[in-house]
Amino acid sequence: QLIVAVNKMDTTKWSEDRFNEIVKETSTFIKKVGYNPKSVAFVPISGWHGDNMLEESAKYMPWYKGWTKETKAGVVKGKTLLDAIDAIEPP
Repeated sequence: QLIVAVNKMDTTKWSEDRFNEIVKETSTFIKKVGYNPKSVAFVPISGWHGDNMLEESAKYMPWYKGWTKETKAGVVKGKTLLDAIDAIEPP
């Protein structure tokens, strides 16, 4: 299982375009190494400010509607990095 936390969103002024560009590039790479990008949670965060780590940060990223990933149990959705960690299925 894999989570991609796109950090330092504050340095790009919380740019949706930059986040989407990173998701696209990262999806291509993780597909090459054997992961299905649909089973990966992509979460834009700012570790410095704590955005989208424990609580949703709608103030700076109103465009971000949350992540969705496919699992054996079905589709799982969340908004934060903590949600993504909590959604990891036990082995």
